[in-house]
Amino acid sequence: MKKVPTKEIPKETLIETPEEIKKVVQKTTVPLGQPKKSSPFSISAALEKSEEEPEQIIDSTQKNLPSQHFSETDLKIEWQKFLAELQPKDIIIYNAINSFTLQKKTEDIVEVTYPSESAKGEFEKIRTEFFNHFMHKVNHYNINIDYRADFSMKKEIVTKRKIFDKFAEINPVLKELDDLFKLDFN
Repeated sequence: MKKVPTKEIPKETLIETPEEIKKVVQKTTVPLGQPKKSSPFSISAALEKSEEEPEQIIDSTQKNLPSQHFSETDLKIEWQKFLAELQPKDIIIYNAINSFTLQKKTEDIVEVTYPSESAKGEFEKIRTEFFNHFMHKVNHYNINIDYRADFSMKKEIVTKRKIFDKFAEINPVLKELDDLFKLDFN
């Protein structure tokens, strides 16, 4: 075998001092690798994903939309028609919102009076459906909604027991009869 000549490296270049190492190593503030990208099928990515509402950009074209006159009667008639159509489709939402009153305050403002916050939440589910239909019907596209709570509108279910208790407040002898005979109003 033939020996291949190799270059000899001087020993001075092989020995590195800590000062020379510090000069060679450069620090970066930005990571050199690519950021970790999660799979679209990752459960952890779906859990970390926050539900952010998109920014609402107010468009100047909205001011140019038609704004024809409508009366409060038009509003109430369309509300009653909408409720009649909603009743067979979704009875739960219907029962929650059928006591709402809609009133025209100004040409562009409709006031919605509601009995409870939970009913208002149910109204929010169908609000766009109703007002989109109504805006097309009356050709007025700049309607704004104001909400007002009126807790006196709540409907209370009157049972036989509640009726008896009201009468017992008026006539205490009825309360004594109930205690004596243990009346059942079911």
